[in-house]
Amino acid sequence: MITGTLINYYFHCQTQCWLHANRLNLEDNSEDVRIGKVLHEINEEKNKHTEIKIDNVKIDKLTKEYLVELKKSDSDPQAVKWQVLLYLYKLKGKGIERKGKIEYFEKNHATKSEIIELDEHNEQELLGVLDAISTLINADVPPPPKFENKCKKCAYYDYCFI
Repeated sequence: MITGTLINYYFHCQTQCWLHANRLNLEDNSEDVRIGKVLHEINEEKNKHTEIKIDNVKIDKLTKEYLVELKKSDSDPQAVKWQVLLYLYKLKGKGIERKGKIEYFEKNHATKSEIIELDEHNEQELLGVLDAISTLINADVPPPPKFENKCKKCAYYDYCFI
């Protein structure tokens, strides 16, 4: 099953997506991943029991109007957008319709947000993305990594480039 993490990785880095989907998890050594988990824990402590698990996805917060996804930075907004669209799609399948809201907690402690809606066009694109991810993760070997600046901070950097 495709999770929010996998859809995020697909847009961030397809090599990372394949590796994670095929059980090569190197994230336990990543400082950025630890920071993200701590932010989620802090938010959960402030808003007891806000995280909701539906099927294979974990939603950070659900209000009367929004499905809220919390991120530590806006470094990859495209990846987060598709992650939220997946969550909205899952909710819609359960008869719950909401708008998506991405809240970014920047380094200066300011919060920035973005609203996402699952319309017909986005839903059709999402179904295509889910098919593409399935094809990718079921391949026998990962796609070759493409070196970019963001790779230097990735938990998979050593695997891909050393």
